[in-house]
Amino acid sequence: MESPAALAPPAGERSAPETLPTTMRAVAQDRYGPPELLSPMRLPVPTVGPRDVLVRAHAAALHPGDVFTMAGRPFMLRLAFGLRRPGLGVPGRDLAGTVVAVGSRVEDLAPGDEVFGWTARGSLAEYVAAPAHHFVRRPAGASMAQAAALATSGLTALQACRDVAKIRPGQRVLIVGASGGVGHLAVQITKSLGAHVTAVCGAANLDFVRALGADRAIDYAAEDVTEGGEVFDVILDNVETRPLAAMRRILAPDGTLIPNDGTGGGPLLGPLPRILATRVRDLFTRQRLRPFLSLEKRADLVALAELVATGRLMPAVGRVVPLTEAASALSQVATGHTRGKVVVNVGDGSG
Repeated sequence: MESPAALAPPAGERSAPETLPTTMRAVAQDRYGPPELLSPMRLPVPTVGPRDVLVRAHAAALHPGDVFTMAGRPFMLRLAFGLRRPGLGVPGRDLAGTVVAVGSRVEDLAPGDEVFGWTARGSLAEYVAAPAHHFVRRPAGASMAQAAALATSGLTALQACRDVAKIRPGQRVLIVGASGGVGHLAVQITKSLGAHVTAVCGAANLDFVRALGADRAIDYAAEDVTEGGEVFDVILDNVETRPLAAMRRILAPDGTLIPNDGTGGGPLLGPLPRILATRVRDLFTRQRLRPFLSLEKRADLVALAELVATGRLMPAVGRVVPLTEAASALSQVATGHTRGKVVVNVGDGSG
């Protein structure tokens, strides 16, 4: 289990730059395939460009997108990550750690700052270089593991609830897959916006989602929410196991449905045809059918940090594993059955 939450250093406090090694521990793959292809490696410590920071990673959070990019499926992903083999090989995007070096044009971060954010260069490594605007300071009260869990899932939950659904106080919101990485954050964000939350999850997680603030919790194996009489103003469907027509049946005439599974489909385009078909249906109904892709915005990282700092949001870390067990952790994420986030302890930071 993760260590007790560590507090971020006071504003303005800096530590001296550390002496950097030339190589670092990492896990990487040399071809597309399942998580079992990951191998421990020693790689060169990344260099820092003028607008970059170098972060000594303490924790890296995993999400389903990491599994897709490792597998190179759907094949359209290879246009971005390498046609025949992974261009980088180190998986992962989300991390938290300590800044150890900054580029000559970086002004708002300095060595010693504890930060969280994302990278396109792989987070399952001891050192990560990325543009400085990909990171913000770790909020006080969140451990390194909790902060690492914020970026991708937090941005998705925040943008879905606040920007796409535009949730208002008093609205009735249904969150399907409420105990997972995005879902458990969406429950908290929706409650912070003043809405009534019905959470759908497995029986083992009913008390978990209630503790997050859900007003009602439904075991999907015992009750089909689409067969009930309740109508919702907003539905965030993170699993998409029920037909679109069934979900629309319990959606208010002017309500918003956000399908957010992102899996399935054919080997070439994956869920893209299903997403496009949903957007076409949206043109012919008052109901708003809005699959979306979250955007990596620094301003929204700041918003997430503020929600954590003010006690309205806290990522739940269901499992923490060492770097040597990253493959098994990714295999668990691939099943789609996690409570909160799965985090890899990359370094020897606090949590």
